[in-house]
Amino acid sequence: VALKRMLNFNVPPVKNSTGEPVWKVLIYDRFGQDIISPLLSVKELRDMGITLHLLLHSDRDAIPDVPAVYFVMPTEENIDRMCQDLRNQLYESYYLNFISAISRSKLEDIANAAIGANAVTQVAKVFDQYLNFITLEDDMFVLCNQNKELVSYRAINRPDITDTEMETIMDTIVDSLFCFFVTLGAIPIIRCSRGTAAEMVAVKLDKKLRENLRDARNSLFTGDTLGAGQFSFQRPLLVLVDRNIDLATPLHHTWTYQALVHDVLDFHLNRVNLEESTGMESSPAGARPKKKNKKSYDLTASDKFWQKHKGSPFPEVAESVQQELESYRAQEDEVKRLKSIMGIEGEDEGAISMLSDNTAKLTSAVSSLPELLEKKRLIDLHTNVATAVLEHIKSRKLDVYFEYEEKIMSKSTLDKSLLDMISDPDAGTPEDKMRLFLIYYISSAQAPSEIDLEQYKKALMDAGCNLAPLSYIKQWKAFAKMASAPTSYGNTTPKPLGLFSRVMNTGSQFVMEGVKNLVLKQQNLPVTRILDNLMEMKSNPETDDYRYFDPKMLRGSDSSVPRNKNPFQEAIVFVVGGGNYIEYQNLIDYIK
Repeated sequence: VALKRMLNFNVPPVKNSTGEPVWKVLIYDRFGQDIISPLLSVKELRDMGITLHLLLHSDRDAIPDVPAVYFVMPTEENIDRMCQDLRNQLYESYYLNFISAISRSKLEDIANAAIGANAVTQVAKVFDQYLNFITLEDDMFVLCNQNKELVSYRAINRPDITDTEMETIMDTIVDSLFCFFVTLGAIPIIRCSRGTAAEMVAVKLDKKLRENLRDARNSLFTGDTLGAGQFSFQRPLLVLVDRNIDLATPLHHTWTYQALVHDVLDFHLNRVNLEESTGMESSPAGARPKKKNKKSYDLTASDKFWQKHKGSPFPEVAESVQQELESYRAQEDEVKRLKSIMGIEGEDEGAISMLSDNTAKLTSAVSSLPELLEKKRLIDLHTNVATAVLEHIKSRKLDVYFEYEEKIMSKSTLDKSLLDMISDPDAGTPEDKMRLFLIYYISSAQAPSEIDLEQYKKALMDAGCNLAPLSYIKQWKAFAKMASAPTSYGNTTPKPLGLFSRVMNTGSQFVMEGVKNLVLKQQNLPVTRILDNLMEMKSNPETDDYRYFDPKMLRGSDSSVPRNKNPFQEAIVFVVGGGNYIEYQNLIDYIK
C-alpha cells in the first residue's frame, strides 16, 4: 500500500478515477529495487503508469516531458547523481523519495543543486518513505538484501568487533525496524532477552520511538497514518530474540517445501534460480557438451499451489504436484475439445447452425482457456522446482539427515552411530556432515570426551569438512553454558509412513524410491516457545527476566514487569542475527 501510494505521487490511489494513469519513470537504486521487486510485478507497475524503471546509476537518456519518481537510499553517491540529473534537466519534474530518512545537510546539497540548475520549481516533492525493509510474505519481512552480511550473525558475533562497528550494526538494524513500525503505524511493546545484542537493539529502538513520539509536531505516529486502521485497539508485541539462544535450528536440515527450496536451491527475494539439466540426448561424438539453461521462477503470493504447500512436508508436495498434473491431463482433452469446437471447417449450413448451439460452449471455452493455461504454467513450475529439490534429497540423503537430526534434538535413541553417518561417502556433502555434527555438539548435554572428539574430527576431515565452524561452536558452547541451560526442543520424532511406493510408482513424475515419507509432529521451537510465553503472559523461567519497554510511557521505570496483564493479539518476532524459514513455518503452524 505504501509503495503504491508513493508511485502515485504520494497521494492515495483513487479507485474509480477515469481512464489512464499519469505516465512516469521510476528511478531506483539496488535497495529500492529489492524492496519493490518482491511486491510489484512489471505488469502492476505498468498499470500504475510506470513506463520505464531504471537504476539510478545507469546511463539514462533525457525524457523531458515526463515526471520521474525516485526511490533511493540517501547515500552520498546517490545524492550526487540526483543533483547531476537536475543539472542535466533529464525530466519534467522530480519526486524524490528516500527509503530511509535523509539528513538535513544532504537535503541542503540537493537544494543548492536545484538552485544552481534553476530547477527548484521542478522538484515537486521530497519524502522520507521509511520503507527500509523488504516484505517477502504478508506476514514476513527481512531487513535488507544488498549488504546483508553487514548485519549478519557473523558480523554481530565476530570476536574482534569494535564498539563503533557494533553501534553501526545496531543502528542499521534499528533503522529498519523503526521503518517497519512507521509503515505499520503502530507503537509496539518491546520484550527482549538480557545481555544480548537483542537487548542493544531494544534499547536503541525504544529511544528512537520515544524521541519521535515526543516531537509532537513531526511525529510519524499521529493522525491519519497508513496503518491507523490495522491495529484497532491493541498494540502489537515486538519480541526481540537473539540468534544465540538457538543455533541448532538454523543448521538443521529441513523437510518442508519452502524451507527446503531455501536450503538447497538458489532462492532470494522469492525468486528461485535453477540450472536446467538438458535431457540425456546423446550428442554426436566430439560435440561440445550443451550449456545448462538457467531458469528463474518467482514463487509469489498469487501462486495458489505455493501458498497452500510451502509449509507442507516434501512428500506431500510431490504427491500434490502429481495430482494437479493428473487433473490437468484430464482437462487437456477438454482443451482440445474446446479448440475443435472453435474450428469450423466448411462453410455449409450444418456448421453454421452448429455455431448457434455452441455459442454458450464457445464463450465458456474462451473464458476457461487462459485459466487452464495458467494452471499448466504453475504445474510446470512446481514440477521443475520440486524435481530439483528431490535431486538434492536423493543425492545427499537429506531425509536421513533430517530424521537423524530430529532424533538428536529431541534426545531420542539413535538407530545408527553418528560416526557411521559422517563416514558414509554416499550421504551428504561435507557441509551436510558438518551441520549434523554441530547439531549433535550443540544439543548434547555433555560435550563428547576429547578421545571421541578427536575421532569425530578425523572422520570430518576425511570427509573433506572445514573444521573452523567446530572451533567457533566449541567456544560458543562454553560461553553459553555459563549463560543458560541448553534449549530443549521437545520430543518430536518424525513418524515415517513407510516409503513412497503407494503414490509414486504409477507413472509419476517423481521417482521417490528410497526416500523416506516422513510426517512432522507439531512441536514448538525455542523462538516459538518464547513468543508463546510472552504473548500469553505465561510465567516461565525461560522468559521471566526478559526486559519490558513501552516507548509510550513517559519515563517508564525499566521493569521487566509487564503493565498490561492481557494476552496480546498481534506480535512481531525479530531474530537479531537472522531467523530462517524453519522458524517462520513453525510460528505459522503455532498460530494455526
